[in-house]
Amino acid sequence: MIKNIDPPFLSIILVSYNARDHLDACLRSLQENPASISTEIIVVDNASTDGSREAVPPGRPDVRLIPNQENLGFARANNQGFRTARGKFILFLNTDTVIGKGALDRLCSRLQSHSDTGAVGPALFKDAATPQVSFGNRIDFFAQWRQKYIWNPYYARRLKTDSRPRTVGWLSGACLLARREALSRTGGFDENFFLYFEDIDLCYRIRQSGFKLLFFPDIRIRHTGSGSTAPKARFCRFHYRKSQLYFYRKHNSGLSLRLLRGYLRLLLMLKKPEPEEESSAPTRQEWLQLVKK
Repeated sequence: MIKNIDPPFLSIILVSYNARDHLDACLRSLQENPASISTEIIVVDNASTDGSREAVPPGRPDVRLIPNQENLGFARANNQGFRTARGKFILFLNTDTVIGKGALDRLCSRLQSHSDTGAVGPALFKDAATPQVSFGNRIDFFAQWRQKYIWNPYYARRLKTDSRPRTVGWLSGACLLARREALSRTGGFDENFFLYFEDIDLCYRIRQSGFKLLFFPDIRIRHTGSGSTAPKARFCRFHYRKSQLYFYRKHNSGLSLRLLRGYLRLLLMLKKPEPEEESSAPTRQEWLQLVKK
């Protein structure tokens, strides 16, 4: 087999965990709508048990599989991919995305033409008529409420027709194209995050290192969402809150952290016991320990 000697321009990193159908569709979209630039695809599989690894086409020199023996989480797995990536630009892409014609070239062109920008992101759409808000600014206790109840509904309407690029505070990791230099300055993802908030944290640190972040709503990517997380909803809710608390400790004031802890304690008090349907679901005692930290 002839190996690729020259480094590719673009490295695409996919983290897979028990979402074979999504992974298969994503890889197929990348094959059917390739970029005009040289590209490599790196699939990091977090010990899937549904045959996800078999979805990675054998014999293609531009596609590599990194098989893990356990679920290392999203941040660690993305860092694994980044450490082996050879591209000048790095695209972190969720397996539950579908890439359309020309989207990769347009994203790379935008990042290349803005030398002061560390990462760019497209608009994410669940379907042709349902946009997902995939960017924001500061995240703290009050800002999250504003984002959820004011800005998200507002932008969900605007994104259907808006095409103006904007400078933002963070971009979704579902489709995040970053400059290698920006990732090298930050050291990549913070591996203390298992799942959730790792992309926002990375974006914060990219900005702190001197780069801008740009959102381009005229470039659209289909993102169904919850490709790997839906079957373990309670497990994922726990890790969402765990990551949220760590993010607040890392980036926000003591007041904001105390307000979040108080809010989570109140939710826990009001929550009715749930049946133990998920073997991996955290216990009530684990929740109590979490909100006390």
